[in-house]
Amino acid sequence: MKIEAITTTIDMGSSAPITIETGKLAKQAHGSVVVRQGDTMLLATVVANEEAKEGLDFLPLTVEYREKYAAAGRFPGGYFKREARPYDDEILVSRLIDRALRPMFPDDFHSDTQVVVSLISADKEYLPDSLAGLAASAALAVSDIPFNGPISEVRVARINGAFVVNPTWSQLAHADLDMMVAGSADSIVMVEGEMQEVSEEVMVEAIAIAHTAIQAQVKAQLELASKVEKAAVKREYNHEPKDEELKKKVWDECYAKFYAAVKTPTGKKERSAAFHQIEEEFFAQFTAEEKAANAFLLKKYTHDCLKDAMRRMILDDGIRLDGRDTRTIRPIWCEVDYLPGAHGSSVFTRGETQSLTTLTLGTKLDEQTIDSVVHPRNDKFLLHYNFPPFSTGEARPIRSTGRREIGHGNLALRALKPVLPETEKCPYTMRIVSDILESNGSSSMATVCAGTLALMDGGVPITAPVSGIAMGLITDENGKYSILSDILGDEDHLGDMDFKVTGTSKGITACQMDIKIKGLSMQLLTDALDQAKQGRLHILGEMMKTISEPREDYKPHAPRIISFEIPTEEIGKVIGPGGKVIQEIQKTTGATISIEERDNKGFVEIASADKTSLDAAVNRVKSIVWPPQVEIGATYEGPVKTIQPFGAFVEIIPGQDGLIHISELEWRRVDDVNEVLKVGDLVKFKVLGKDPKTGKLKLSRKALLPKPEEQN
Repeated sequence: MKIEAITTTIDMGSSAPITIETGKLAKQAHGSVVVRQGDTMLLATVVANEEAKEGLDFLPLTVEYREKYAAAGRFPGGYFKREARPYDDEILVSRLIDRALRPMFPDDFHSDTQVVVSLISADKEYLPDSLAGLAASAALAVSDIPFNGPISEVRVARINGAFVVNPTWSQLAHADLDMMVAGSADSIVMVEGEMQEVSEEVMVEAIAIAHTAIQAQVKAQLELASKVEKAAVKREYNHEPKDEELKKKVWDECYAKFYAAVKTPTGKKERSAAFHQIEEEFFAQFTAEEKAANAFLLKKYTHDCLKDAMRRMILDDGIRLDGRDTRTIRPIWCEVDYLPGAHGSSVFTRGETQSLTTLTLGTKLDEQTIDSVVHPRNDKFLLHYNFPPFSTGEARPIRSTGRREIGHGNLALRALKPVLPETEKCPYTMRIVSDILESNGSSSMATVCAGTLALMDGGVPITAPVSGIAMGLITDENGKYSILSDILGDEDHLGDMDFKVTGTSKGITACQMDIKIKGLSMQLLTDALDQAKQGRLHILGEMMKTISEPREDYKPHAPRIISFEIPTEEIGKVIGPGGKVIQEIQKTTGATISIEERDNKGFVEIASADKTSLDAAVNRVKSIVWPPQVEIGATYEGPVKTIQPFGAFVEIIPGQDGLIHISELEWRRVDDVNEVLKVGDLVKFKVLGKDPKTGKLKLSRKALLPKPEEQN
């Protein structure tokens, strides 16, 4: 039996068309599609339970993006040879999909919902992450699951001054702007990307171009869904009980108290305690049975009441929870060289958010190997973000790195990467670790600022310092809105947007935007970027008061690294049979040596803890690659390599030996070479010439000794 799939095609201009297919694979899922461009194919499925778990007041949405090694004709690395836990790149794509989909579900839909997107065929040119959001939305579009979409997600890049939607891997290598943009037919939902110090105007233009492509992809999904019977009517649900009388009681008795509390500038702990006290005073009028029966609604209505009070205060009075206006940045203090043992360190504090950040410098051997399915790579710049529970005053189990930590670390990495020096200027592998010690909003942006300070403290010659700011948004149903600079944790939680922007004084280096409302207009986006620029430049000015440029040199205890090019044909000589030569050099000098071939050129990297060891290793390698010529009649000094009955073989220069015949040891007769020399002895000698029969260099020790008659 042949199954006829339902398909639609999206014209991508000069690039390969995108096809969306449903009805052939994974038919027991509530929605499934296969999205294809070139030979890249994604299978996206979605399933949602019919009923919600009791007491849930949120959407338990899980998004999983996985890449199958078989898609690229590869075996997984490791011992077990099967896909295991997702690696960071898969988690980051999962987050991209999740953040685009989540705001589009109805607020009162609380069923467990799972979206799974799998790479089932890989094309090295057509990137799967550019198609993942489209695939997930299309699976929802052909299902009966309630969803206020469709949406889509595209990559937009600027290559040689021209914008390209969903560029190929080869094209992306030449881009100075690389962004993922998600949106619906009428608004922007999510933005994330990195760029080479571009202006706000360029970024807005890129988003507008991306939105045009998104609209075409949304239209294609609607066309596909119109051909699927089960997608015609979305399922009915009732996941939130309602009690209008109780809701009115909460508002009547709590709203004024909440408004007074949010209007009183306090710290995070004090503010939380005030909110809790208001709730407890209100709950006290109910019996234990009434509180148990209405627990869900009491929690929901008091939370909604507090949220409304905070939002109205900001919109109507222009006052924020800590007393600031909408544009003011919290107080900032910074310190560098705080940790004497680190190669670079900093403390960055903004309000109640604090990052302690370290820089570690390493060699090529410290690079991280990423066994990606499509494009494996080695990373020379690593940034790790840690968010321990004590940073928010909580006692929670400390488990493995979470998705949020991976996402925040990646954003900070993308922010700093554009200003890193070229390998020729800084051959180190660099690792930045940000430990968040306090958190009350925008710890990822604190990481960017602290990372910049640590790099400069460590002497890394970055091209420009980078700062970051998180912007918030409060809106109402009448279209009134307030954009907030440097948001607090509560403003993020109770607000409509978290828009992070990083950059230098010249332009933007990275951004990430998440929204909780249905979408964002281009005008509002433009206003937010303009206000963000003012804020991040202020933060940058405060940072420069602590350290304004990188130190002239690395810390004394930082490893010293030198890198130089050698002919590719000489690589084997330096390594030696079975690595014998390079191992011997490392053992005798104490330096670490790595060699690689790039672009048909050989590159040697030598690292050491001190200059003496470094120079010794450099001289040994260079003497092998560019061996000096032994000069007849010249005097040298070298170690005795072997002893024979007829003389001693001595190293003249690395890789070249000569013979001191027993008759050339001393002016007197010597019967046993061991009377004069031992293996390992350093001996001075003169090069007499070459043996005409063997071609071996003839050396003499006695030629440098006074003759017996001259002693008299």
